[in-house]
Amino acid sequence: MQLGLPHPIKIKKSPKKAEDFTRLPEHVAIIMDGNGRWAKNHHYSVSKGHKQGTETLREIIRHTDDLGIHSLSLYAFSTENWSRPVEEVNALMQLILDFFASEIDELDAKNVRIRILGDKSRLPEKQRTTLVLAEERTAHNTGLNLNIAINYGGRAEIVRAAQILALRAQRGELDPRTITEEDFSNCLYTAGQSDVDLLIRTSGEMRLSNFFLYQCAYAEFTFPKVLWPDFTIADYDSALESFSGRQRRFGGRQ
Repeated sequence: MQLGLPHPIKIKKSPKKAEDFTRLPEHVAIIMDGNGRWAKNHHYSVSKGHKQGTETLREIIRHTDDLGIHSLSLYAFSTENWSRPVEEVNALMQLILDFFASEIDELDAKNVRIRILGDKSRLPEKQRTTLVLAEERTAHNTGLNLNIAINYGGRAEIVRAAQILALRAQRGELDPRTITEEDFSNCLYTAGQSDVDLLIRTSGEMRLSNFFLYQCAYAEFTFPKVLWPDFTIADYDSALESFSGRQRRFGGRQ
Protein backbone atom coordinates (compact mmCIF):
# COMPACT_ATOMS: atom_id res chain seq x y z
CA MET A 1 0.00 0.00 0.00
CA GLN A 2 1.33 3.43 -0.93
CA LEU A 3 0.92 6.21 1.56
CA GLY A 4 0.78 9.79 0.51
CA LEU A 5 -1.13 13.00 0.37
CA PRO A 6 -4.57 12.85 -1.19
CA HIS A 7 -4.65 13.97 -4.78
CA PRO A 8 -5.73 17.59 -5.13
CA ILE A 9 -9.18 17.95 -6.61
CA LYS A 10 -8.97 19.36 -10.11
CA ILE A 11 -11.69 21.94 -10.64
CA LYS A 12 -13.39 21.07 -13.89
CA LYS A 13 -14.28 23.97 -16.13
CA SER A 14 -15.66 23.75 -19.60
CA PRO A 15 -12.76 23.91 -22.08
CA LYS A 16 -12.67 27.10 -24.10
CA LYS A 17 -13.22 27.09 -27.83
CA ALA A 18 -11.14 28.88 -30.43
CA GLU A 19 -13.74 31.63 -30.76
CA ASP A 20 -13.41 32.40 -27.04
CA PHE A 21 -9.93 33.84 -27.62
CA THR A 22 -9.15 37.13 -29.33
CA ARG A 23 -5.99 35.56 -30.72
CA LEU A 24 -4.35 32.15 -30.51
CA PRO A 25 -0.69 31.29 -30.98
CA GLU A 26 0.26 29.37 -34.09
CA HIS A 27 2.99 27.46 -32.27
CA VAL A 28 2.97 26.51 -28.57
CA ALA A 29 5.96 24.91 -26.84
CA ILE A 30 5.76 23.34 -23.40
CA ILE A 31 8.49 22.38 -20.95
CA MET A 32 6.64 19.76 -18.91
CA ASP A 33 8.33 20.32 -15.56
CA GLY A 34 7.47 19.07 -12.09
CA ASN A 35 6.86 15.33 -12.40
CA GLY A 36 9.57 14.50 -9.86
CA ARG A 37 8.39 17.07 -7.31
CA TRP A 38 4.79 15.93 -7.75
CA ALA A 39 5.86 12.36 -7.00
CA LYS A 40 7.87 13.46 -3.96
CA ASN A 41 4.94 15.48 -2.62
CA HIS A 42 2.73 12.39 -2.85
CA HIS A 43 5.36 9.93 -1.61
CA TYR A 44 5.36 8.14 -4.95
CA SER A 45 8.23 6.92 -7.09
CA VAL A 46 9.54 9.31 -9.73
CA SER A 47 8.32 6.90 -12.41
CA LYS A 48 4.79 7.31 -11.04
CA GLY A 49 5.18 11.06 -11.43
CA HIS A 50 6.19 10.70 -15.06
CA LYS A 51 3.28 8.35 -15.70
CA GLN A 52 0.85 10.83 -14.18
CA GLY A 53 2.40 13.54 -16.34
CA THR A 54 1.56 11.45 -19.40
CA GLU A 55 -2.13 11.63 -18.47
CA THR A 56 -1.89 15.42 -18.49
CA LEU A 57 -0.11 15.26 -21.82
CA ARG A 58 -2.99 13.38 -23.47
CA GLU A 59 -5.48 16.04 -22.41
CA ILE A 60 -3.30 18.94 -23.58
CA ILE A 61 -2.69 17.38 -27.00
CA ARG A 62 -6.42 16.81 -27.54
CA HIS A 63 -7.32 20.36 -26.48
CA THR A 64 -4.61 21.88 -28.67
CA ASP A 65 -5.98 19.96 -31.63
CA ASP A 66 -9.54 21.01 -30.83
CA LEU A 67 -8.48 24.67 -30.77
CA GLY A 68 -6.91 24.40 -34.22
CA ILE A 69 -3.44 25.46 -33.10
CA HIS A 70 -0.95 24.59 -35.84
CA SER A 71 2.03 23.26 -33.87
CA LEU A 72 2.59 21.90 -30.36
CA SER A 73 6.16 21.16 -29.24
CA LEU A 74 6.84 19.15 -26.10
CA TYR A 75 10.15 18.83 -24.27
CA ALA A 76 10.06 15.18 -23.25
CA PHE A 77 13.69 14.12 -22.77
CA SER A 78 16.80 16.27 -23.03
CA THR A 79 20.36 15.26 -23.87
CA GLU A 80 21.18 16.02 -20.23
CA ASN A 81 18.49 13.67 -18.88
CA TRP A 82 20.73 10.64 -19.48
CA SER A 83 22.56 11.62 -16.29
CA ARG A 84 19.48 10.86 -14.18
CA PRO A 85 19.25 7.60 -12.20
CA VAL A 86 19.04 4.50 -14.41
CA GLU A 87 15.65 3.54 -12.96
CA GLU A 88 14.18 6.90 -13.94
CA VAL A 89 15.67 6.81 -17.45
CA ASN A 90 14.33 3.29 -17.97
CA ALA A 91 10.89 4.40 -16.81
CA LEU A 92 10.93 7.29 -19.28
CA MET A 93 11.99 4.98 -22.09
CA GLN A 94 9.10 2.64 -21.25
CA LEU A 95 6.66 5.55 -21.28
CA ILE A 96 7.66 6.24 -24.88
CA LEU A 97 6.51 2.75 -25.84
CA ASP A 98 3.37 2.95 -23.71
CA PHE A 99 2.34 6.36 -25.03
CA PHE A 100 2.57 5.50 -28.70
CA ALA A 101 0.99 2.08 -28.21
CA SER A 102 -2.09 3.71 -26.68
CA GLU A 103 -2.26 6.98 -28.64
CA ILE A 104 -1.00 6.44 -32.19
CA ASP A 105 -4.36 5.27 -33.59
CA GLU A 106 -6.23 8.30 -32.25
CA LEU A 107 -3.51 10.75 -33.29
CA ASP A 108 -3.44 9.35 -36.81
CA ALA A 109 -7.24 9.35 -37.04
CA LYS A 110 -7.26 13.03 -36.04
CA ASN A 111 -4.83 13.87 -38.85
CA VAL A 112 -2.00 14.75 -36.42
CA ARG A 113 1.51 14.71 -37.82
CA ILE A 114 4.17 13.46 -35.40
CA ARG A 115 7.72 14.75 -35.62
CA ILE A 116 10.48 13.61 -33.31
CA LEU A 117 13.03 16.33 -32.60
CA GLY A 118 16.47 15.21 -31.46
CA ASP A 119 19.06 12.53 -32.06
CA LYS A 120 17.25 9.18 -32.16
CA SER A 121 20.47 7.21 -32.69
CA ARG A 122 21.24 6.97 -28.96
CA LEU A 123 17.83 5.60 -28.05
CA PRO A 124 17.25 1.87 -27.44
CA GLU A 125 16.24 -0.01 -30.59
CA LYS A 126 12.61 -0.57 -29.57
CA GLN A 127 12.07 3.10 -28.79
CA ARG A 128 13.88 4.23 -31.92
CA THR A 129 11.80 1.91 -34.11
CA THR A 130 8.57 3.02 -32.43
CA LEU A 131 9.34 6.69 -33.05
CA VAL A 132 10.36 6.16 -36.66
CA LEU A 133 7.19 4.20 -37.37
CA ALA A 134 5.05 6.93 -35.77
CA GLU A 135 6.69 9.57 -37.96
CA GLU A 136 6.30 7.47 -41.09
CA ARG A 137 2.67 6.58 -40.36
CA THR A 138 1.64 10.22 -39.90
CA ALA A 139 4.02 11.83 -42.43
CA HIS A 140 1.22 12.80 -44.82
CA ASN A 141 -1.19 14.10 -42.19
CA THR A 142 -2.03 17.79 -42.47
CA GLY A 143 -3.47 18.66 -39.06
CA LEU A 144 -1.68 19.52 -35.83
CA ASN A 145 2.11 19.26 -35.95
CA LEU A 146 2.98 17.37 -32.77
CA ASN A 147 6.69 17.85 -32.14
CA ILE A 148 8.15 15.67 -29.39
CA ALA A 149 11.70 16.52 -28.35
CA ILE A 150 13.50 13.36 -27.27
CA ASN A 151 17.27 13.26 -26.69
CA TYR A 152 17.13 16.90 -27.72
CA GLY A 153 19.41 19.83 -26.91
CA GLY A 154 19.03 23.33 -28.29
CA ARG A 155 22.76 23.96 -28.66
CA ALA A 156 23.27 20.59 -30.34
CA GLU A 157 20.47 21.44 -32.79
CA ILE A 158 22.17 24.72 -33.73
CA VAL A 159 25.54 23.00 -34.19
CA ARG A 160 23.84 20.35 -36.35
CA ALA A 161 22.29 23.03 -38.57
CA ALA A 162 25.67 24.76 -38.94
CA GLN A 163 27.28 21.45 -39.91
CA ILE A 164 24.63 20.79 -42.55
CA LEU A 165 25.24 24.20 -44.12
CA ALA A 166 29.03 23.81 -43.88
CA LEU A 167 28.89 20.49 -45.72
CA ARG A 168 26.74 22.02 -48.46
CA ALA A 169 29.21 24.86 -48.83
CA GLN A 170 32.09 22.39 -48.92
CA ARG A 171 30.39 20.52 -51.75
CA GLY A 172 29.98 23.78 -53.63
CA GLU A 173 26.19 23.76 -53.35
CA LEU A 174 26.00 27.22 -51.78
CA ASP A 175 28.07 30.32 -51.12
CA PRO A 176 28.53 30.81 -47.34
CA ARG A 177 28.19 34.56 -47.83
CA THR A 178 24.63 34.15 -49.10
CA ILE A 179 23.32 32.04 -46.21
CA THR A 180 20.12 33.55 -44.80
CA GLU A 181 18.12 33.04 -41.61
CA GLU A 182 15.63 31.09 -43.70
CA ASP A 183 18.40 28.77 -44.89
CA PHE A 184 19.44 28.20 -41.28
CA SER A 185 15.88 27.63 -40.09
CA ASN A 186 15.38 25.03 -42.79
CA CYS A 187 18.21 22.99 -41.27
CA LEU A 188 16.58 22.85 -37.83
CA TYR A 189 14.36 19.98 -36.68
CA THR A 190 11.38 22.34 -36.95
CA ALA A 191 11.99 23.16 -40.62
CA GLY A 192 8.84 24.36 -42.32
CA GLN A 193 7.12 25.42 -39.11
CA SER A 194 6.78 28.88 -37.64
CA ASP A 195 8.83 30.03 -34.67
CA VAL A 196 7.37 29.54 -31.20
CA ASP A 197 4.73 32.11 -30.26
CA LEU A 198 4.12 30.94 -26.69
CA LEU A 199 6.35 28.92 -24.40
CA ILE A 200 4.87 27.46 -21.21
CA ARG A 201 7.04 26.02 -18.47
CA THR A 202 5.17 24.49 -15.55
CA SER A 203 6.32 24.25 -11.90
CA GLY A 204 7.38 27.89 -11.64
CA GLU A 205 10.94 27.41 -12.87
CA MET A 206 11.97 30.27 -15.16
CA ARG A 207 14.60 29.04 -17.60
CA LEU A 208 14.76 27.42 -21.04
CA SER A 209 16.98 24.50 -20.03
CA ASN A 210 18.53 24.27 -23.51
CA PHE A 211 15.18 24.06 -25.30
CA PHE A 212 14.45 25.83 -28.60
CA LEU A 213 17.17 28.45 -28.22
CA TYR A 214 16.67 29.59 -31.83
CA GLN A 215 12.92 29.10 -32.20
CA CYS A 216 12.07 31.13 -29.09
CA ALA A 217 13.73 34.36 -30.25
CA TYR A 218 10.45 36.32 -29.99
CA ALA A 219 8.30 33.92 -28.03
CA GLU A 220 6.05 35.03 -25.22
CA PHE A 221 6.72 33.19 -21.95
CA THR A 222 4.52 32.07 -19.11
CA PHE A 223 5.61 30.18 -16.00
CA PRO A 224 2.62 28.75 -14.11
CA LYS A 225 3.61 27.42 -10.69
CA VAL A 226 1.46 24.31 -10.98
CA LEU A 227 3.39 21.06 -11.37
CA TRP A 228 2.92 19.32 -14.71
CA PRO A 229 0.81 16.36 -13.46
CA ASP A 230 -1.64 18.88 -11.94
CA PHE A 231 -1.73 21.14 -15.02
CA THR A 232 -5.33 21.31 -16.21
CA ILE A 233 -7.08 22.42 -19.37
CA ALA A 234 -8.17 25.49 -17.40
CA ASP A 235 -4.51 26.27 -16.65
CA TYR A 236 -3.70 25.88 -20.33
CA ASP A 237 -6.58 28.11 -21.36
CA SER A 238 -5.35 30.70 -18.86
CA ALA A 239 -1.89 30.70 -20.48
CA LEU A 240 -3.48 31.04 -23.92
CA GLU A 241 -5.67 33.88 -22.66
CA SER A 242 -2.58 35.63 -21.30
CA PHE A 243 -0.94 35.33 -24.71
CA SER A 244 -3.98 36.72 -26.51
CA GLY A 245 -3.78 39.90 -24.42
CA ARG A 246 -0.10 40.63 -24.99
CA GLN A 247 1.21 43.19 -27.45
CA ARG A 248 3.91 41.68 -29.64
CA ARG A 249 6.27 44.22 -31.19
CA PHE A 250 9.09 41.99 -32.49
CA GLY A 251 11.65 44.69 -31.72
CA GLY A 252 9.62 47.53 -33.19
CA ARG A 253 7.38 50.23 -31.71
CA GLN A 254 3.61 50.33 -31.73
